[in-house]
Amino acid sequence: MANNYVFNDVLPIAPLKIAALESCRRLAEKVNSHIVEFRKNDTEELLRRQKDLNYRGYHVDSYLLKCSCPRFGSGEAKAVIQESVRGTDLFAMVDVTNYSIPYKICGYTNHMSPDDHYQDLKRIIGSSVATAHRINVIMPFLYEGRQHKRTKRESLDCAMALEELVSMGVSNIITFDAHDPRVQNAIPLNGFDNFMPTYQFIKTLFSHDHTLKIDKDHLMVISPDEGAMNRAVYLANNLSVDMGMFYKRRDYSRIIDGRNPIVAHEFLGSSVEGKTVLIIDDMIASGESMLDTARELKDRKAKKVIICCTFGLFTNGLEKFDEFYHKGFIDYVITTNLNYRPQTLLEREWYLEADMSKYLAAIINSFNHDVSIGAALSSTDKIQKLVQRYQADGYEYFQRIT
Repeated sequence: MANNYVFNDVLPIAPLKIAALESCRRLAEKVNSHIVEFRKNDTEELLRRQKDLNYRGYHVDSYLLKCSCPRFGSGEAKAVIQESVRGTDLFAMVDVTNYSIPYKICGYTNHMSPDDHYQDLKRIIGSSVATAHRINVIMPFLYEGRQHKRTKRESLDCAMALEELVSMGVSNIITFDAHDPRVQNAIPLNGFDNFMPTYQFIKTLFSHDHTLKIDKDHLMVISPDEGAMNRAVYLANNLSVDMGMFYKRRDYSRIIDGRNPIVAHEFLGSSVEGKTVLIIDDMIASGESMLDTARELKDRKAKKVIICCTFGLFTNGLEKFDEFYHKGFIDYVITTNLNYRPQTLLEREWYLEADMSKYLAAIINSFNHDVSIGAALSSTDKIQKLVQRYQADGYEYFQRIT
């Protein structure tokens, strides 16, 4: 077991509990299993300290809290905590993008929206904050994270949500690949941690494709727009390859579906001819700009086009991705399991999943022990070791560890 996952010489600040809302129950169960496994490795220290009250509840069969948010016929809801949370270090997990959960309202069937999930999160916090030792929120996809800045007479939804959570008593907010992490300026005196899945992307990529050559002549990282530049620069530097980017020319005289339509994608960078290109971004929403970027790269004679995005929302369905895959514009798409993915996506031959559950379990374990998370925030060392092993041992190494 990796040393940074186990803390047998450090006491936790309080007994751990994970309040998983229905929207991310499956992910929470995997995270819980990893934490149980981590703490089994502390047996020697636990035996020595088994009478220490600070270790009460340290190693249990499950850290999942029994809780629910039932609804009345009118659509109103409430949170119900079915066991004591007094003195616990509570981690509330929610996936605001999960659109698969229905509920009845006056005989009609609705599906839960991000607003509904956010309200349920506040209900869980409100029902436990008075007695819990500390409340932490794990929100992989940051609620209203795309509405992070004001350009006209607009609401600043993400900033307002962060301020509201803090005012309710939340100590730490944990998210992944925030659309713009500068939104944390709304709560400058409170904990806000933004983690990146870069290491898991590379591990999934190496595990799947044994033909990759990690050098400037064969591999290139692409940013689909100026907003993803930081992600692309970080990945390119870690792989020691070149980076290119597209920028979108928009028609600002028109608004279609709430945004200015894209006129063209312009490319900045060296030639991609004959190279495998990795397009990296935080999310696939409709996928329009991502697919346009992939087609532009293939038109420039790229050998392979691989898309890596933290959140695969696919708001316009999967048919366009199927079409582009069969036409050879994309080779495969990698997203994480941090948000809801329908079974139809998991069955697609062009789809790969980067499992984030162990990483998230390590983050929760670190917070609960109140130790530094510097190594988790920056995975540079792990990425470098992974690249070195791949170049030294090749695909056989990843067959042994997966």
